[in-house]
Amino acid sequence: MLTSMYMYISSKGSCSIEENKSNIPMANSKIKIKVNSQIFTATLLDNKSVKAFKEMLPLTMKMTELNGNEKYFDLPNSIPTSSYNPEMIKSGDLMLYGSKTFVMFYKTFSTSYSYTKLGSIDDVKGLTTALGSGNVTVTFELE
Repeated sequence: MLTSMYMYISSKGSCSIEENKSNIPMANSKIKIKVNSQIFTATLLDNKSVKAFKEMLPLTMKMTELNGNEKYFDLPNSIPTSSYNPEMIKSGDLMLYGSKTFVMFYKTFSTSYSYTKLGSIDDVKGLTTALGSGNVTVTFELE
């Protein structure tokens, strides 16, 4: 997980490091993801993008297949972003590309693209099979 680090120098010259908490999981911030008859649970991060995304839920998306590793859907509204290049995408990552394109990844691979991370699926076992090789309808709702 990529987080920003801030360094504070005290008057005694010692240093301490404080983690920016914008990309840590939120307490009780889980969503259910329904793909056909299978249900997956995802943990969301604590950031402005997630807050805006959660306000859209429940949401059923007709997700489009892309590159044999992801499904994407253009959200009805733009949401705030804080994009960065994660260098490695993990199966189960839930990301925002630009300010409107929601992406669910089902394979792990390296990337040169920048995304805003929203969260990740807790257990990806069966995800690739459930999503299939084509377009798929997926429902996202608060747990």
